[in-house]
Amino acid sequence: MKEELNLLKPEKVFKYFAEILEIPRPSKKEEKMTAYLMDWGTKRGLETLRDDIGNVIIRKPATKGMEAKPSVCLQSHMDMVCEKNSDKVFDFEKDAIETFVEDGWLKAKGTTLGADDGIGVATQLAILDSDDIEHGAIECLFTVDEETGLSGAEALSSEVLKSRILLNLDSEDEGEIFIGCAGGKDTLGKLPFEKEETPEGTAFKITVKGLKGGHSGDDINKGLANANKVLNRVLWTLDREMDMCLAGFEGGNLRNAIAREAKAVIVVSKEEADDCVAIVNKFAKDVKFEFRSTEPNMEVSINLTENPEFVIDFLSQDNLLNLIYALPHGVLAMSREIPNFVETSTNLASIKMVDDCFVIATSQRSSLESAKEAACDKNAACFLLAGADVSHGDGYPGWAPNPDSKILKIAKESYERLFGKTPVVRAIHAGLECGLIGEKYPEMDMISYGPTLRGVHSPEERLEIKTVEMFWAHTLDILKNL
Repeated sequence: MKEELNLLKPEKVFKYFAEILEIPRPSKKEEKMTAYLMDWGTKRGLETLRDDIGNVIIRKPATKGMEAKPSVCLQSHMDMVCEKNSDKVFDFEKDAIETFVEDGWLKAKGTTLGADDGIGVATQLAILDSDDIEHGAIECLFTVDEETGLSGAEALSSEVLKSRILLNLDSEDEGEIFIGCAGGKDTLGKLPFEKEETPEGTAFKITVKGLKGGHSGDDINKGLANANKVLNRVLWTLDREMDMCLAGFEGGNLRNAIAREAKAVIVVSKEEADDCVAIVNKFAKDVKFEFRSTEPNMEVSINLTENPEFVIDFLSQDNLLNLIYALPHGVLAMSREIPNFVETSTNLASIKMVDDCFVIATSQRSSLESAKEAACDKNAACFLLAGADVSHGDGYPGWAPNPDSKILKIAKESYERLFGKTPVVRAIHAGLECGLIGEKYPEMDMISYGPTLRGVHSPEERLEIKTVEMFWAHTLDILKNL
């Protein structure tokens, strides 16, 4: 793997990315990555700090003749989303990411690649390790737990950063510069159920898989299917067509990823077994046609399975199926000011059985604080109607755009000079740490940009190799011309 990546350019960026791919770094479990960064900076004689939560800061003095330049903070997060295909044997806490190159893209074998935001981390290390780059004083901030709560940025001291210019290296569209992002908040429902004796009959497992999934911010407006929603539709129909008992429902995984796979176990009478199979197969045909342009690899299957140990009580079953149908998913509102920009959305992220409860995780985003809270309340209302307990996460703020930003002007001029075209300047519906950092450093002048990534937060994650060279050249030119 290292040999293949070492052939890619910029060489030093991909050299460090290859090293990062071998370090386990799930969100909230970044200890090995933190230790790597601390050791890396210390060995090179650079000022290297670690705060209580695990964020790392490495500082490098200005190159000769550039001492008068303003200090700049380069920022990325060290954790990654850990998603894999169900048939992939892989332990994100132990195993190295396996990669391959195909048609100009770097991809992983059956798992997320971790270029979000490992490629940002690798770029920072390449800059810190170079002696032929012109720059003023640099401090590189590597945060933890961006993907599951932004707790690293939340815990960052309001006094530790010396810079008042920040380049966030965590965006996914080369040629676009971001100057604002949505805020977010999670809403969790816990629906209790009673276990009942499994009746006589035929047990089936119904599975939805092959969906693209993706980022619940960037990809929420792309018409992708949600496996939880798809599975629930056929279960809801079966529940009304026959005497169906539900024994299990599991789907999705992470709050910031659109659910790609879901499965349920049901029991029906032997007399209705053939009808059950026919209904599911007809539904599979219909729903695949419905999503034919966005989910060409969707699979909905029904197979015989062993009789479950128990089924859930009928009242809880009805409450669950009605609840999942009623919970919103997708775009709730488009911006009234910015064309084709998602203002508010919600993601029905995961459904898990924990002890005697269904735990249902949802995530809301909006560039408007009031609309974000309203979206949370909409989900809460559905939970309450079904008799579920409701709780909310702390949430994180959005990042208000500043079209008069000085660093934006420098970055735009740099891009035009390098590539002969004007970059797109816009806000993003995904969450970025800039919102939290901006709260602690109100005078911070910030932009976010990066190479092109697609399929993030899913095993389809891929990095367009040629855009990494453009991203690298753009970053170095910004540093030179501050």
